[in-house]
Amino acid sequence: MIWFWISVAGLVTFLTRYSMIAFIDPETLNTNLKKVLNYVPSAVFPALIFPAVFLDKKGFFVNIDNPQIWAFCIAVIVGYFFKNIILTIVSGLISFWILTFCL
Repeated sequence: MIWFWISVAGLVTFLTRYSMIAFIDPETLNTNLKKVLNYVPSAVFPALIFPAVFLDKKGFFVNIDNPQIWAFCIAVIVGYFFKNIILTIVSGLISFWILTFCL
């Protein structure tokens, strides 16, 4: 019974979010609104990444010797120079694993 309610909650959440995308005609949006909406991913992405990299589970800043920070810096540098998302993710993961398990 619990899985039924979890599925119902997931379906309701999906449909409410999908309806905002599916039923809006992009041609009816104002050009100024389209310009503003272009900045939404750039504004949301740092808000998602910052706590995962720079904060611990209690919400305090981590030390500079934390491997997450150094792997993040390596991934940013690789992403800046190569402009390849897969290479950026792989370089960040590999550098994090090396810094965590080998050093």
